[in-house]
Amino acid sequence: MDDRTAAVLAEGPPPVNGVIQRVLDFIAALRRAGVPTALSEGIDAVSLLEHVDLMDRAMLREALAASTIRSTTHRAAFDDLFELYFPARSAQPPAPVDPDADPSATPSSEDADAAQQEFMRQLMERLMDGDDASVRQLARDAVEQFGRVDGRDGGTSYFQYRVLRAVDLQQLLRDLLRERVSDEDQVTPLQERLWRDEYEARIEAFRQEIEAEIRRRAAQQRGIDQVADRSTRPPLEEVDFLRLSPEEQTRMRGEIRPLARKLATRVAVKRKHGRDGRLDVRKTVRRSLMTGGVPFEPAFKPRKPHKPELWVICDVSGSVAAFARFTLLLTNTLQEQFSKVRSFAFIDTLDEVTGLFERHEFEEAVKRMVHEAELVWLDGHSDYGHSFKVLHERYAADISPRATVLILGDGRNNYRQTNAWVLEQIQQKARHVYWLNPEPIGFWDTGDSVMASYGRYCDDVVEVRNLKQLGAFVQRIAT
Repeated sequence: MDDRTAAVLAEGPPPVNGVIQRVLDFIAALRRAGVPTALSEGIDAVSLLEHVDLMDRAMLREALAASTIRSTTHRAAFDDLFELYFPARSAQPPAPVDPDADPSATPSSEDADAAQQEFMRQLMERLMDGDDASVRQLARDAVEQFGRVDGRDGGTSYFQYRVLRAVDLQQLLRDLLRERVSDEDQVTPLQERLWRDEYEARIEAFRQEIEAEIRRRAAQQRGIDQVADRSTRPPLEEVDFLRLSPEEQTRMRGEIRPLARKLATRVAVKRKHGRDGRLDVRKTVRRSLMTGGVPFEPAFKPRKPHKPELWVICDVSGSVAAFARFTLLLTNTLQEQFSKVRSFAFIDTLDEVTGLFERHEFEEAVKRMVHEAELVWLDGHSDYGHSFKVLHERYAADISPRATVLILGDGRNNYRQTNAWVLEQIQQKARHVYWLNPEPIGFWDTGDSVMASYGRYCDDVVEVRNLKQLGAFVQRIAT
């Protein structure tokens, strides 16, 4: 190796273009946030840079989204990270401090109240006018005015909760509607509803700009990667069932049926590929006569694809209601993959609800289950022992060796009798018994949890905390 070659190698690879490096950092952050962006998709994202106008931020956003995300559930994480790595503007620097000012002096409460009232007046005017640019500027001003906290070390931090405490968005909506209605002689309910929807959208845009400004300032102080890893919302399919917000529950209900269709396709393909049974020696030998006795084309005895019977037994008490709801929805959507599905619900006693889901749409069936099914007999707190006893007395005789029994719940029995012997007898009769628990494994057998007592009579006890884990498990038992 000559000296010139050694010098070139010592210099290392050439520096990456700034925009390309930012895209690569953005893709790495997506992967850390749980978005499955493959290497080929990263290459596509870099390749498209020469075909889009980098000054058109909306075009760049949609181009990167088209090349890096595969599911609508990943869009929220994508948008959060895009705002950090490709901000519309840099964060405003903190307001300069007057060196002659007394650091111990603070504004009087009267001055602070007057400043807040003046800010709210301006905000109401801009929201009523629909001046988006001014509203965005007021959101940034609100972060500086109400969300700033100066530390003793000279550093400055910004907090969203302080801003929203000073700017009451619910009261702001009421004031906007009252002001708008007072300007009209006669208002119909439809007009009022349309105004409410419009103002809610404007206020939500204002709130989102506050959130984005907080993230921009934090990223400027602590670094983009650190803020991205801490503040990015996980993909919807990885959000814990027990922590779903009302908005996330609505979005997840929309994702169940596409997931069910995908699972059904996978199950059908797997069954088709596994259709061949044991080797048929006689047919194989007969076919080999055409090839001089060499068995080039083996023959197999066909077998019928197995469709298990499914028994779903779910705790629908308040602590795990969301988990039970989505599991019932998924299994009922996948009914064609099972020869029979029977559904049971319980709180402190158990009742069969199969007929409700057969006769009604899912949402209607859930409402009727709450009002018509016999789920409470004592105090409305989870009682697994009594519920299992009722299951044994009324329905256990119907369990066949083809049945897969699926129990959904956190196993928290409120210190009551477990009656684990019921599960022991069910396990002896059924093909499989599985227990799905939405709590983290570390919480099992703590407090009033009795998972160890029940788990010994199950083929498997599985932690299912989110939609991704639920989908993987249902695919497993359906094949």
